[in-house]
Amino acid sequence: MTKRIDRYLFGLIIVPLFGTLVVAAMLLVLDRMLRLFDFVINEGGPVSVVWRMLGNLLPEYLSLGIPIGVMLGILLAFRRLAMSSELDTLLAVGVSYKRLLRVPFVFATVFAVVNFGIVGWLQPVTRYAYENLRFELRSGALGASIKVGEFANLGGGLTLRVEESRNQGADLRGLFVRAAGKDGQIVAATAARGTFLATDDPEYILLRLRDGTLVHSPKPGATPRVLAFAQHDLPIRLPEMATFRKRGEGNLEATLPELLHTMVTATDATEQRSASASFNRRIVQCVIMFLLPFLALPMAVPPKRSTSALGVFLSIIALVTFHKFTEYGERMGTLGRIDPVLAQWVPFALFLGMALWLFRVLERPGGQPIGALDRWFGKITGFLSGLAGKLVRRQNWADDVLSAG
Repeated sequence: MTKRIDRYLFGLIIVPLFGTLVVAAMLLVLDRMLRLFDFVINEGGPVSVVWRMLGNLLPEYLSLGIPIGVMLGILLAFRRLAMSSELDTLLAVGVSYKRLLRVPFVFATVFAVVNFGIVGWLQPVTRYAYENLRFELRSGALGASIKVGEFANLGGGLTLRVEESRNQGADLRGLFVRAAGKDGQIVAATAARGTFLATDDPEYILLRLRDGTLVHSPKPGATPRVLAFAQHDLPIRLPEMATFRKRGEGNLEATLPELLHTMVTATDATEQRSASASFNRRIVQCVIMFLLPFLALPMAVPPKRSTSALGVFLSIIALVTFHKFTEYGERMGTLGRIDPVLAQWVPFALFLGMALWLFRVLERPGGQPIGALDRWFGKITGFLSGLAGKLVRRQNWADDVLSAG
């Protein structure tokens, strides 16, 4: 019978867990997506790079999305049991709350290991890849496109302006090119069409102009020569691209073993303190998974004869608040204002005490962990509803008086 209960709980938890995980990750990504589109477009890069940048940011968002998904998956499953009175039936046949936590702890353990791999190894690597993409966009290494209607300086005294771009930049229309040499020679050309072509020399590309006019000034003050051409090839030297820095010049890009090595071997107190703050926060992000079942179950069981979803709201607030506290503690620990270890483990101890206390209250006969909060919430919503009703009635009365007058 207990195996059937475990399978039943597994099915109830897994659907809202993965659904919430996907929704949480998408919500966290959406805000950054708009800013990335704006950044890539302003830098003149291909729009497809946005998806690569978002993919590299996804592990960072999953470090918060996974705890939210696990907690809400457990919470919504047990809330469904409580609302359908199945939870009372299980308790009546001798299945305790502790026994019901077996399946939630399986999920918590699995995702704690997953989160450990993400924050310990995957997130630092993808964070470095994200910064590398930003660098390549700014330097033009991704083949940033020339903005239509603007003068672009290609280096070496070469200026280019394009009126229209078709076929993703393969067919350029309305070109103006001006090349100034070191000896004072100036060559300017206009062309109806043009395209960039690759050459055997990787340091050069070829700009092929068609149906245009070329003006050559051999030196300042000399009479320029003008000629019309059907096709003219203009070699362009590619600018030298600076290489991106090596990974690990920040704690966000250091794996857990690298942070531990820095903590042990660093002679600089600031560097050691910064590594300790980041290391302890990542460990806390993984260990917190084992507290979520103790928090989710009390928050899932509403008071008797109540269908309030206050517990869902409060559990999200508690988890996000804890996440922000550890984030703030990491910054303060890096600056040396707080001990890096205490900055992470004191909030963890408080969260642990709150979760265990709520679970202990739930285990007591007739225990209602959020009963008092639910009653206060009901009074506040009732007061606000009554106040809104009075305002609506007063507005209707004023409208009736005005219409009668």
